[in-house]
Amino acid sequence: MEGIGKSLIIIGVFIIIFGLLLLFFERLPFGLGKLPGDIYIKRDNFVFYFPLATSILISIFLSLIFIILSKIGR
Repeated sequence: MEGIGKSLIIIGVFIIIFGLLLLFFERLPFGLGKLPGDIYIKRDNFVFYFPLATSILISIFLSLIFIILSKIGR
């Protein structure tokens, strides 16, 4: 049970950090959310935005974090 508790604390810290990043999303210097692969369509009274490249980048980043955490937890 001690291992599960430590894992939940670590995951909670990463969720807090990710939440803070989302609060300051537009102020990030490297343009997360405005990458070349993000889909943005604007018509007369219709706007469609799908952050495809940003989603892939976040997925890779989170996968690396979870791989590292799983190796530390062994």
